[in-house]
Amino acid sequence: MSCTIVIPTYNEAENLPKIASALFILPISNLKLLVVDDNSPDGTGEIAEKLKYEYPNNVSVIHRNGKQGIGTAYIQGFQKAISEGAKTIVQMDADFSHPPKKLLEMLEYVDIYDFVVGSRYVPGGQVDDRWPFWRKALSQFGNIYARGILGLGVKDATGGFKMWRGSTLSCMPLSRIRSNGYAFQIEMNHVATRLGFKGKEIPIYFTERQWGTSKMSLGIQLEAALRVWLLLWEYRDLKPIAK
Repeated sequence: MSCTIVIPTYNEAENLPKIASALFILPISNLKLLVVDDNSPDGTGEIAEKLKYEYPNNVSVIHRNGKQGIGTAYIQGFQKAISEGAKTIVQMDADFSHPPKKLLEMLEYVDIYDFVVGSRYVPGGQVDDRWPFWRKALSQFGNIYARGILGLGVKDATGGFKMWRGSTLSCMPLSRIRSNGYAFQIEMNHVATRLGFKGKEIPIYFTERQWGTSKMSLGIQLEAALRVWLLLWEYRDLKPIAK
């Protein structure tokens, strides 16, 4: 089974070689890495190009003109992976917040479910012990808020560690996805739910990044809070599809 991992990058020069090494030592056959770089000033794009030579036929790179956001990066990456026939498509961060070894467990479920979520908020899941109380509370509230308004079954509605069947993403209206940041994760979950796709959550320990700086901002959080309400209207036409 071909598996393509899509990783958007912006100033991840320290993390990208490390995450690539961690991924390619996993016992996953036909594993490919697709880096979508937003013209990182720190040279992440150039490092991605070097990885293409280090891992021939397993690494590809999309270079974009400037910082366009994680949502559009994922959509572009998904579309490329689908066009290349990937049976399984993963979205994850470059900063080791998402443990690479969990991909092995996720693969056990992707043949049964339409998508699999590495979740902080199912039994056994946890966020970094170093997170202050206010950050843990904000994250939990954001998930409860989104789930309550949209009726999502996914407990980690804002989590960005997911494994999709290629056939699932192919049935989703990716060209309609408009959100970035947390809101992108919520929107993808909402669309999948509206179409009747079933997900499986497995617990992960979400660790704080060791290298580089976080991209989280107040603007991203506010976008998520507002977009949740708009999503109710924007996808009112979607109905479960026959599978």
